[in-house]
Amino acid sequence: MKNRLRPVVLVASILALGTLVARRLGYKVGGNTVVRCREGHLFTTIWVPGVKLKAIDLGVARIQRCPVAGHWSLVVPVRDSELTEEQRRSAAQHHDVRIP
Repeated sequence: MKNRLRPVVLVASILALGTLVARRLGYKVGGNTVVRCREGHLFTTIWVPGVKLKAIDLGVARIQRCPVAGHWSLVVPVRDSELTEEQRRSAAQHHDVRIP
């Protein structure tokens, strides 16, 4: 039983560490996160490292549907400090499907 739990504990630890590092770098991952698609559209999505039901995970980026223009695109999280208040409001008005 111990040997079966070891990989699960290892993966959970790596994901938790990745979340902590991303938060230290100024990204609000682990819940509703502002992201930018390749065309520059801002929207919010649920970004939980290691949990994806609606996107293809590429580590620090995802291939996901952009709810602003309705296209599939590479999206990346945006640091909160890089956003204006107007951009935050706009991103909050455009939220994708409410599942991770």
